[in-house]
Amino acid sequence: MNRYAGVLMAVTSLPSRYGIGCFDKAAYEFVDWLESAGQRYWQILPLSATSHGGGADSPYQSYSAFAGNPYFISLDALVEEGVLTRQECDAVDFGTDARFVDYRKMNDERLKLLRLAYQRSNISRDPGYHRFCAENGEWLPDYALFMALKDFFGGQAYSRWPEDIRMHWGFALDYYNRELYFEVEFQKYLQYKFYAQWSALKAYANARHIEIVGDIPIYVSEDCADVWAHPELFRLDGNNRLTDVAGCPPDAFAADGQVWGNPLYRWDYHRATGYAWWVSRMRHCFKLYDLVRIDHFRGFDEFFVIPADKRTAASGHWEKGPGMELFRAIRYHLGDVKVVAEDLGLMTEGVRRLVRDSGCPNMKVIQFAVDPADVGASNDYWPHNYGPNCVVYTGTHDNDTTAGWFESLSGEGRAQVRDYLSDYRTPDDEMYWQIINLAMISVAKDCIIPIQDYLGLGNDARMNQPGTMGRNWAWRLLPGELTPALAERMLALAKRTARANWDAIKARGPVVENA
Repeated sequence: MNRYAGVLMAVTSLPSRYGIGCFDKAAYEFVDWLESAGQRYWQILPLSATSHGGGADSPYQSYSAFAGNPYFISLDALVEEGVLTRQECDAVDFGTDARFVDYRKMNDERLKLLRLAYQRSNISRDPGYHRFCAENGEWLPDYALFMALKDFFGGQAYSRWPEDIRMHWGFALDYYNRELYFEVEFQKYLQYKFYAQWSALKAYANARHIEIVGDIPIYVSEDCADVWAHPELFRLDGNNRLTDVAGCPPDAFAADGQVWGNPLYRWDYHRATGYAWWVSRMRHCFKLYDLVRIDHFRGFDEFFVIPADKRTAASGHWEKGPGMELFRAIRYHLGDVKVVAEDLGLMTEGVRRLVRDSGCPNMKVIQFAVDPADVGASNDYWPHNYGPNCVVYTGTHDNDTTAGWFESLSGEGRAQVRDYLSDYRTPDDEMYWQIINLAMISVAKDCIIPIQDYLGLGNDARMNQPGTMGRNWAWRLLPGELTPALAERMLALAKRTARANWDAIKARGPVVENA
């Protein structure tokens, strides 16, 4: 069995020009750097078109399960095409802090430049554009009209639109497609450029033996094109209003539980269609990624149902999900695709059985292992309890950085980590490397480490803190932070733990056995 290592880093975190990471030179240089570090995987966060405003720029809250984020379109590439000028791009204020994305300015300013590029393009004469529209006819027309309508109605959620278009009636669709023709075409142009640039970057990575690990949420957002265009897929009433929403029950961390607000699937309808929408969604994902991590995997076994008119989860209840039926349908149509199960949180025997029966590797997070009360280290997240069919992480995008996490541990927690490692000499501020090493030497088939952990950064570099507003999803690398010396250290560690990507190493030149 081949063992590999990889790095978790959002595209937004690339040190690209113009305020946010995108599919530009910085992305290609990052792939080269991963190759030099002997890594096999680049795990990213969802590439989806995010909502915006009020701190809602989460890649897990999207306007579509299929559309890509226009912010990732490289402005440099558009300058090379001649539809933008360097002066126009340089004149825009994308923010003054290179460490964090300013999403308000992305929405206000970057989209203006993209609109200018569209107006100057001769897209109607591009055969690639027409081919793209034809190949994505299942979702693109509805998404493009949905976004045009959002702009037309001042950004309002579709639930507040006039009844005829809110209900997706045919005569209203015809009317608005005529009235908003150029805005609809602009949205299709953005998706064409997104997918063309991403496809080129993925091909570049694959040619260097780097695989892309994608990430998708199990649920879609309430205000998204999929719910608007296909209400039959979701638990809505006759007026296309939510009847139930997703969440989780009360527990020791949240006395009232959590109300996420996402629409729940009408699984009986999906079953009757042979899970056609899910098959389509996953087929689309495997055009974008080599592996796909599905967030909240446990929802396929059981999902928590909360009446849409309730403000807390106290009155919610559990219902059975599609289980293996869904995965049999996906594999019947798509073959033996590679899925990673995000099974973190409350574990039940049903979830364990689904993970086992599906054959999907599940996740182990080192940070979740520490519990000073568990003197026998029986926690599933300690490496001695792993089986090989899993992916180990030091932490995820929702956790503290490992350096910040270790610093925040109680004295008992730090002692438990040191006792487990038999390490009483490494200074506290260097312990993150020992924890990375612990993940790398585990029996887990794959090991993926957030880039912030390799850099030893504190919690200022955290990607997301659930339940808070602020600088979530905004952290970025600075130019020059990823050094050849760090790549060499990562390569040496990958070799020492039998995780080196030898295909990539050999492709770069003569093999150095004792790097």
